[in-house]
Amino acid sequence: MKPEDAITKLEDKNLPLEEIREIFERFIDDMQVVGQVAMNLSLRTSVYDREREKSPIMEELLVRLSETEDMGSRWAVAKNPHTPMEVLTKLAKDEVNLVRALVATNPNTPPSVLQSLFGDEKIVRDGLSGNPSTPSKLLKILADDADKMVRMRVAENASTPEETLEKMTNDTDANVAKAAEVNLAKRRESA
Repeated sequence: MKPEDAITKLEDKNLPLEEIREIFERFIDDMQVVGQVAMNLSLRTSVYDREREKSPIMEELLVRLSETEDMGSRWAVAKNPHTPMEVLTKLAKDEVNLVRALVATNPNTPPSVLQSLFGDEKIVRDGLSGNPSTPSKLLKILADDADKMVRMRVAENASTPEETLEKMTNDTDANVAKAAEVNLAKRRESA
């Protein structure tokens, strides 16, 4: 099999994981194929059904992809819901800020790692605002961020403390205030 054939095969998100692993092992030094392996794993996972496609082979491939020099592969691993916590912890120190930012958005990232990312660049901190695993003390601080999109994600975050949301209903941006009101209303309906 040639690299271009492998890439074509990897476009099928229903390709069995065993076959994906074989392709990965055969072309481990071809960053184009490796990148396509990472893309395949991304396409077959769902933010709505986090257990879909979870398997030992998936985790093994994510661990191995996290160690490649291909930034796109590490990026795909950082956002994948099946990435093991120890890999997310390692990727939180990646030299590429986008990889760290995606670790900050991943709900599986341990709270202690999220805390450590709070002091990082703006793009990384922005990732924390919508993550339901972000510690509430950080969400309270992010609720006063100068960037209205950060405040919007905090207002929509299911983990933002109610008292913070109540304060955000008076936000200077009408959309942020409305998002906080909607979040509060949803909570009160389900209570």
